Amino acid sequence: MTEVLGIAVLLGSGVTAGVLFAVALSVLPALFAMETGTYVYAHKLLGRNWDPTMPVVVLTSTLLAAVLALTADDSTARALFGAAAILLLGVSAVSHLCNVPINRRVKAVDNPDELPADWEDPRPLWRRWHLLRTLLSVIALALNAAAVTVI
Repeated sequence: MTEVLGIAVLLGSGVTAGVLFAVALSVLPALFAMETGTYVYAHKLLGRNWDPTMPVVVLTSTLLAAVLALTADDSTARALFGAAAILLLGVSAVSHLCNVPINRRVKAVDNPDELPADWEDPRPLWRRWHLLRTLLSVIALALNAAAVTVI
């Protein structure tokens, strides 16, 4: 059973790291190249499928890593899975506490061609938080991969 859970945690943490890395590498530069109104429109479209899906993937991966941290026979594997679970929890925390509130502000814009007078471009702040969660997810994936090699 530990091996099956190991495969599942690698799949989940790999998808998490892969998606966040792809957004950092390709989507963010494209969003920064857009005029503000076009960016708001694109941001709304891009979040449509990610917003309901990624929390499930991240939290499931976190739970799997935590279960493995508690049940793996090898102490090194337990420590690695435990650290990965903490990092994935960090990904979730950064997402929910930092990126999601920004996403909500962007989605609240009714007409991207008529931005509110107090509008501040959220892209630089969103990118900083995104890069942090991307780093956390890549490290978590590496730790999960290392742990799987010792179970």
